[in-house]
Amino acid sequence: MRSVRARAALGATVVVAVALVGAGLAVLLVLRANLTDQAGLQAEVVAREVAGQLALDVPYDRLEMREEEDHPVQVTDEDGRVVAVSKDLEAISGTGTDQVTPAPSPAAGSSTGSGDDGTGDDGRGDDDGDDNGGHSIPGRGEVDSGDPDFSNGTATVDGDTADYRFASVRATTSAGVTLTVHAGAPLAAEQEAVGTVRGAMLIGLPVLLLVVAGVTWLVTRRALRPVEGIRREMAAITASEDLSRRVPEPGSRDEIARLARTTNETLTALEASVDRQRRFVADASHELRSPIASLRTQLEVGAAHPELLDVPGAVADTVRLQALAADLLLLARLDAGERPGRTTLDLGALVHEEVSQRTGDRIPVAVSVPDSGVFEVAGSRGQLARVIGNLLDNAERHAERAVAVSLRAQRGGVVVAVTDDGAGVPPDERERIFERFVRLDDARTRDEGGAGLGLAIARDVAARHGGRLTVNGAPEGGARFELWLPSAG
Repeated sequence: MRSVRARAALGATVVVAVALVGAGLAVLLVLRANLTDQAGLQAEVVAREVAGQLALDVPYDRLEMREEEDHPVQVTDEDGRVVAVSKDLEAISGTGTDQVTPAPSPAAGSSTGSGDDGTGDDGRGDDDGDDNGGHSIPGRGEVDSGDPDFSNGTATVDGDTADYRFASVRATTSAGVTLTVHAGAPLAAEQEAVGTVRGAMLIGLPVLLLVVAGVTWLVTRRALRPVEGIRREMAAITASEDLSRRVPEPGSRDEIARLARTTNETLTALEASVDRQRRFVADASHELRSPIASLRTQLEVGAAHPELLDVPGAVADTVRLQALAADLLLLARLDAGERPGRTTLDLGALVHEEVSQRTGDRIPVAVSVPDSGVFEVAGSRGQLARVIGNLLDNAERHAERAVAVSLRAQRGGVVVAVTDDGAGVPPDERERIFERFVRLDDARTRDEGGAGLGLAIARDVAARHGGRLTVNGAPEGGARFELWLPSAG
């Protein structure tokens, strides 16, 4: 099932079905339990009424048993023999014995056969013996006041067989004979109510599930409609390779709207990246064309006229071409996400080492590194040396009489500052000079201005080491480049 709408509709339908089935079963169980308890209560009332009469020594054949209310009654003695049953009771089950024909008990008969002991009709009209909570009265029996025993069974009354809830109550006559009264209440009402509710659920559940499935399908379709629009637009962008196009953004503030905005932001970043890559390729091709063309011209002239070969010029062009190729290779590695090493190194020693190797500079570099303090950072020694060298090259290119480099600790890091006394960098150009192949107007000559990659490489390396590279005005009137790197600790 590949459709999100279908999966959502099916999932919602299954969840609702499980919930409804569980709730329906719970309702049926609770309803059946309540109705069964009500039937049990009715049966208990009838059983206690008959037990009260037995406690008053009412003869078995004169017991009032509510035959007209469809409450079958069965009375058994201690031996399980039936001593009395209600009128028209033809069969019974669930009471311990299925006998419905009374078998006279000699012991019981002797205790209930006489009407001269004060337990005749006049005594039967006195209910005080049953209202004493099971406590005996002199000359009277007693009814068990504990909870009765309940059971389910069937009974056939006047030819009609039905299910009943039976309650069993014990009574003791004045002669000490213990009798058990089994009285039943019909379960027809419970069965009818449960059947009605069950039928309604069986009819309503499929209809409700169809409604849930349909509503979920429609709601999901409406909710996913913007996603389909995004998909179509992305497919069109892929086919046309036009990164200037954008996907439609719905007016809502939900997840789909955020997805559309994020997609457009990704397209914007991708378009900018592709544009930068195209400009980079074009600029690199332009920068490589000049030294290659110059070197080829000199070699062709030397081949035709060896005495005219400018060997120093050819060497200079070759060195420049080699440096440019090295810069392009480093930028490619940085763009590919190459991670710098995590070697711990002393930045002060690295500065001294780089300055000591610059013997051919036209302006000596003044170094100021405090003797006290630790200037350890973690990173690639070669890449950080490249950054310091690029900053010194830039300062030498623009300085008039002085170039200085200094170190200091600052906010959990180390700052390397390179200053010159040249013309400086205009404030509106201070960010643009870090772009690739950018040279300001006063440094456009390739012999002195370079290819415009040194500062771009320096900033990229600083960022990948967790640091930053900024430029401001120097007190001497030139430019001040500050490289901040986090301490190794």
